[in-house]
Amino acid sequence: MDKVILKNVYKEIKGVTVLRDINFTLKKRMIYGLFGHNGSGKTMLLRMIAGLIKPTSGEVYIDGKKLHTDMDFPESIGVIIETPDFWSNYTGKEVLKTLAEIKKIINDNDIDKALQRVGLDPKDKRVIKKYSLGMKQRLGIAQAIMESPDILLLDEPTNALDKSGIELARKIIREERDRGALVVIASHNVADLEECQIKIELSDGSIV
Repeated sequence: MDKVILKNVYKEIKGVTVLRDINFTLKKRMIYGLFGHNGSGKTMLLRMIAGLIKPTSGEVYIDGKKLHTDMDFPESIGVIIETPDFWSNYTGKEVLKTLAEIKKIINDNDIDKALQRVGLDPKDKRVIKKYSLGMKQRLGIAQAIMESPDILLLDEPTNALDKSGIELARKIIREERDRGALVVIASHNVADLEECQIKIELSDGSIV
């Protein structure tokens, strides 16, 4: 079954059309790349798939279920949209443990593994306000992957990462695809799109 289908999707915000007649199908075990200039609609499209905004018209289906009709949000999804922001007085592990309480499908060991995969130490007692931007980005990736989601949406995933962090992020993206996930990357960085099997260009809210 196709994982995500968008049919004739339009989105207007305050009279401005930000997504225009979007039609495409996204399949599992694939990495898709969204690219285009700032304001082209990349982040808005990720928000649409994640269920964070409703289409003005058109339909979004996840595994055959209509978003906002059969369910409020995709049932299994990991997301980074824009700059990750967390509780400043929590440690990285405390942040992930708090988020994991929502679904209660992973344990302490799973959380430790997610932190280790992104190059963070689960025993690090520093709180988030003492993290560098790169560490916050790594933590953002950890929270997106920790529950092994079916759909992984990554907005500028290598933002603020150094060379080793970028290489690690791309390795994780490949691993998630190989695990069976559908991965969608939105980026203005052409190098980020090297991992993508299908690239989709957006301009003024439309697929080019």
